[in-house]
Amino acid sequence: MSLSNLRCIGLLFVFNLFFGTDGYYLQMQFDCMFSRKDLQDIKFAEHFFFNKVEHVRYNSTLRKYIGYTEFGMKNAQILNSDPAKLAEEQVRMDSYCRHFVSLVYSNILEKTAEPYIKLRSLKPVSSKHPALLVCSVYNFYPKAIRVMWLRDGEEVTFDVTSTEELSDGDWYYQVHSHLEYMPKSGETISCKVEHASFPQPKVVHWDPFMPESERNKITIGASGLVLGVSIAAAGLIYYKKKSHGAVVREAFLLAVKNVSYEGGK
Repeated sequence: MSLSNLRCIGLLFVFNLFFGTDGYYLQMQFDCMFSRKDLQDIKFAEHFFFNKVEHVRYNSTLRKYIGYTEFGMKNAQILNSDPAKLAEEQVRMDSYCRHFVSLVYSNILEKTAEPYIKLRSLKPVSSKHPALLVCSVYNFYPKAIRVMWLRDGEEVTFDVTSTEELSDGDWYYQVHSHLEYMPKSGETISCKVEHASFPQPKVVHWDPFMPESERNKITIGASGLVLGVSIAAAGLIYYKKKSHGAVVREAFLLAVKNVSYEGGK
């Protein structure tokens, strides 16, 4: 089962009515709960509140109304004795839940954003002192994700701490996982991420011999080399054009001089 299915989803519809100046407040709330796209496990509930107190609730699993106050229990008894009313609630489950669920899946639940993974060290790597690695995962959607550590391909289940999925406030999430370990020569440390946007888990390997600062230096150096080659090439082209232009100008002046000389004769 994929991570996208390991969740319980709920749709909520609320209708409020306010009566007069004495503060009479009636609220009706409709809940649609499901965890499968085929909606075989869908549950529907209709709540009736009066002045913020729930009096009656319809439960699609029990196929009846339940009262939570003296007033609510009396009304639940009346409603449950009406087969037409009970049938109406089952129809309402289809008209509300099944209709809106398709919209939710097509516009929200099936949308994914592939995360960006960054692996870095917070402590210098040494064979005599514990090292601390951080695997940060940014800008992913949906929220469900699994981040794990591997040492030589085997999952690490100790000395690992992780944050909760943190909301960025723009539908995207981030999460950070820390691994403290004693480095061993020749071992491979990796961060493995499972997410609905990946067709298969993504694994990022840690290179203990190349700290992040060195990676930046290499990146900057490579960029400088490319820029230097580009400038040199442009200078060479300019020099050739300028040299060619000078030769042509000298040849033109010489020709004019010869013509003038011949004419003087």
